Amino acid sequence: MAVLGELFLLMPSTATLLSAVLLLLVFYMIFSGVNVEKAEKEPPGPSPLPILGNLLQLDLKRPYLTFCELSKKYGSVFTVYLGHKKVIILYGYKTVKQALVNRAEEFGDRDITPIFHDFSKGQGILFSNGDNWKVMRRFALSNLRDFGMGKRGVEEKIIEEMRYLKEVLEKFKGKPFDTNQPLNWAVSNIISSIVYGSRFDYEDSRFQGMVRRANENLRLTGSASIQIYNLYPFLGPWLKAWRQLRRNIESNFKEIKERVYSLKDTLDPEDCRGFIDSFLLRKQSEEASGKTDTLFHEWNLFTSVSNLFSAGTDTTSTTMRWALLLIIKYPHIQDRVQEEIDRVIGSRQPVADDRKNLPYTDAVIHEVQRLANIIPMSLPHTTSCDVHFEGFFIKKGTTVIPLLMSVLRDENEWETPYTFNPGHFLDEKGQFVKRDAFMPFSAGRRICLGESLAKMELFLFFTSLLQHFRFTPPPGVSEDELDLTPVVGFTLNPPPHQLCAIVRRP
Repeated sequence: MAVLGELFLLMPSTATLLSAVLLLLVFYMIFSGVNVEKAEKEPPGPSPLPILGNLLQLDLKRPYLTFCELSKKYGSVFTVYLGHKKVIILYGYKTVKQALVNRAEEFGDRDITPIFHDFSKGQGILFSNGDNWKVMRRFALSNLRDFGMGKRGVEEKIIEEMRYLKEVLEKFKGKPFDTNQPLNWAVSNIISSIVYGSRFDYEDSRFQGMVRRANENLRLTGSASIQIYNLYPFLGPWLKAWRQLRRNIESNFKEIKERVYSLKDTLDPEDCRGFIDSFLLRKQSEEASGKTDTLFHEWNLFTSVSNLFSAGTDTTSTTMRWALLLIIKYPHIQDRVQEEIDRVIGSRQPVADDRKNLPYTDAVIHEVQRLANIIPMSLPHTTSCDVHFEGFFIKKGTTVIPLLMSVLRDENEWETPYTFNPGHFLDEKGQFVKRDAFMPFSAGRRICLGESLAKMELFLFFTSLLQHFRFTPPPGVSEDELDLTPVVGFTLNPPPHQLCAIVRRP
């Protein structure tokens, strides 16, 4: 009897059981997207599990592919839970444009995930909001223009850099090589000349380290383990990718700090060499005026330089690597590009003004950007206020992912969305035509501030390389054997490969 009495005492009371059931019910309602406070209709989506959300349903290495599949069931605006975090996915050109362009203010804030907060602490250009973002972006855009972005000044820098790149490729004497390093170094030197005021020698080990870490960071931030870290930051110390990123970030900021201080020692108001000089002069001016709440402080400078260097290095060089891989896989397209360049330009150096007379070449470059789809999910946004959108209610502060992949491969906008077809950008007369659904730089308030620089770089590098070299697969490798499966990362790089650059003209 005593044992039965003890068991009875251990059994939960009816009230306790009811409390537990109610607690579980509330927990389920939260994670299943039921809004307890509002009866307004929210975007649909797959039912989430407690704690995990929809993680078990996602390909964490390539979540954009899972989102494309989910859109077939749930439509162009739907909800997924990444762990406990509610995320709205926008699918397709019309939906993404409606949010980012037509409703730019409401969808214009940046979602700063834990790993991006580690980079920036809410400062800089890419991963900040409010006044800090507005001031830093405006200042960066103004200075990029002042130092030649989209103008003759930067065109001359690209043409000069092209000479160094040609010399590197010629040294391979037609033998197979990996395009990764030379293209990264060349492209990185363009943004370096704008930010630091000078280019770097390709043999400079410190420069090589800066470029390597920038590329590695973008690869690691797109890895599955860092996606897990963003959901459960306490796991960071146990994740190899997180530890490597931390080391890289520390090294980058140490390098940036040393270079900034070196430029500061030789600062001359009468000879502004680049973005850093402009920032330092603005900082001095605001400090001299007694302004105590200035945003022009060292951490914003270091973070902005890091943002510009990383963004200005990886995206354009990655696109160029895709361009060369695609033209060796489709040699008939390379034939047409080179025929047009030979006919219109001949042996002189291509310049930016040639673009309007090279419609096929321009179409190929655009089609590379479309098909390569190097930033398939864009950078995440958040809603700046409560939003009623496409018949749904989205609460203020909700994370929103505009799926750029779904825009660049929208079956309602592109005739052959999954194939390499420069005809997407040509009319029946062979003239270049713009396409509204071409959004590789995103759109709206957060559109890439280096868009015009990237466009000029792609055009001048591509035309100059195709004028000077014939690109082929390595001996013994056929075009059909070339793999186009992208490498997983924050940006989608082409798979490891080698190619040959054979000089066409001295």
